[in-house]
Amino acid sequence: MDRLSPAKRSWNMGRIKNKNTEPEVIVRRLLHNQGFRFRLHTKNLPGSPDIVLPKYKTVIFVHGCFWHRHSHCADATTPKTRTDFWESKFLENINRDKKNHAALLATGWKVLIVWSCEVRNTSQLLMRLTEEILG
Repeated sequence: MDRLSPAKRSWNMGRIKNKNTEPEVIVRRLLHNQGFRFRLHTKNLPGSPDIVLPKYKTVIFVHGCFWHRHSHCADATTPKTRTDFWESKFLENINRDKKNHAALLATGWKVLIVWSCEVRNTSQLLMRLTEEILG
């Protein structure tokens, strides 16, 4: 059973940010410190990628493990109440992500996904991003 009233839970969920989240800011800081220059939340690209590196024709989405269902991640839990609603919501997110990624790939963009749990190990994340952007 949920400890919060439906009104309080709705208020909490409404305050969750979709831009400039802590994981996104960490990724941006890592890239900037390595000399990469980028644009943020470009609306003219499918899915409004969080980070766009035009020089490398690469986009980066920083996904929350909970919202985008990072497989085999402890952060990708499913709430115990209203499970039908949540499963439907998660499926919509996954399908929208697939559609946006396919559209970006079709126009020649390289698509990278950074999961929020990955920012815990910044040195490993930086090595992966550098290899994928430059390679």
